[in-house]
Amino acid sequence: MSVINWFEDRRKFGGLIGAFPEEATRGSISTEKEGEKRIGVNTNRGLWARRDNCGNMLHIKFLKQNRSVCGERGYHLSMNSMERIELLIDRDTWIPMDEDMTAKDVSDFSDEDSHQNRVTVSQEKTGLTDAVQTGLGSLDGTVIAPGVMDFHLMGGSMGSVVGEKITRLIEYATDKSSPLVPICASGGARTQEGTLSLMQMAKISSVSQIHQVQKKLLHISILTYPTTGGVTASFGMLGDIITAESKAYIAFAGKRVIEQTSRQKIPDGFQAAESLFDNGLLDSIVPRNLPKGVLGEISGLYSSAPYRKN
Repeated sequence: MSVINWFEDRRKFGGLIGAFPEEATRGSISTEKEGEKRIGVNTNRGLWARRDNCGNMLHIKFLKQNRSVCGERGYHLSMNSMERIELLIDRDTWIPMDEDMTAKDVSDFSDEDSHQNRVTVSQEKTGLTDAVQTGLGSLDGTVIAPGVMDFHLMGGSMGSVVGEKITRLIEYATDKSSPLVPICASGGARTQEGTLSLMQMAKISSVSQIHQVQKKLLHISILTYPTTGGVTASFGMLGDIITAESKAYIAFAGKRVIEQTSRQKIPDGFQAAESLFDNGLLDSIVPRNLPKGVLGEISGLYSSAPYRKN
């Protein structure tokens, strides 16, 4: 190996240290970093990723083979939205919706950088127009409507585009009598859009009420690390069945915010998926290699219900 190649390998290796996209969370409602939960990975560069909770190095090739789950302790690493779609639905059945929808910076927000520039940079990095992909796909022969959030674009923050795409997806699923399956990964509302971002919670909740209560159609929420803020307060927790990945961080406000507001010490891990399950806020914790089978069984039971046949 030449000296030049050696330095190049060192550069790639070093660039992966702490490679989880912290910059993506800037501009979204921040969440408390808890060392035992967060795992840094960047599958776009180099060969290695570092697990933040203990510093162990993990090989990207083996992570991909294991669906980005650490084989040592079962920690679930970050995945992009396309990887989750491929994991959830039958091959070659994905039909995307509203791919070209982009946000307008109506408030002309700017701090260290302009909102529009941040969106543009994130779009170039991820290849997405905004922080969610919506569409239709087949799951063991049943047509479902997944809405898959991507934390790599501005921390998965929910702005007007995310809200509109989720709303249209729910309306389409209601019209076609299809189960709704949102996969949540978000730092919360997109603060640069102000009230336009916050109103998405009410808009989504109103069409969800039609889908679930009036039309009696199925809504299955899948919560991943992290699911926080306005996404938790709207469609994330509105599912008829709510599942989560192991050790997913699920909250409305972060631990630090709660402690500073209540002036009380909060136990470690109280916002992890296992803690929420123990307290009845989740229906199940489903490992990453099982959601397709679990959703298939739920959809099959739902489809065979007597009132559905009538």
